[in-house]
Amino acid sequence: MNPQEKEEIIEKVSLLLKEVPSSMDIVKKGKDRERRFRYLATYMVEKAIEKDALIISENRKGIAILFKTSRKEESFWKDLWQEIGLVWNVTGVKNAYKILKNQNYIKKQRPQKGQYLYCWFWGILPDSRGADTQVGKSMKDEFYRQAREYQIPLYAETRIRKNAVVYQRFGFELFHTWQHPSGDTMYFLRYVPDNVKKVE
Repeated sequence: MNPQEKEEIIEKVSLLLKEVPSSMDIVKKGKDRERRFRYLATYMVEKAIEKDALIISENRKGIAILFKTSRKEESFWKDLWQEIGLVWNVTGVKNAYKILKNQNYIKKQRPQKGQYLYCWFWGILPDSRGADTQVGKSMKDEFYRQAREYQIPLYAETRIRKNAVVYQRFGFELFHTWQHPSGDTMYFLRYVPDNVKKVE
């Protein structure tokens, strides 16, 4: 990916993050908020490129970050300096403890053993949304292709009810709900490919 393409993706992710309740919570309010969203988007895109986790739709209007990971691979020390950068440039110190507490609960809902795919981010620009567009369907097909290829389950969560319904239409199972401290309901979803179900 050349620097111009990377900039374009960061710009789109920064825009889409402003619609996501979780990122609205973690990005500190105030005069520098635009810069903070930009920092978060840059961090996410660079992390996705590093881990080969970036999925971009054919028309470049849909962007997802799909990590192949496990509980063991989540290293606190390895990412500490980046996390400190996030506290300083995105969340602010006061917000950090609350976010950490929520993240600990969320992580406990994912597999504690074995590998899995985790959809960290999935956004589609407004002019490519809707049931009559192919962007969401083609991206979903890529998610499922990877789950079948690696023979591991795929996990996601959202605080937007409409998105939870879309995930379920696409074949995800709603396996848990949580009353998030914000007052929203958080929906936890997973897709287990047939070749994994047979093994189980």
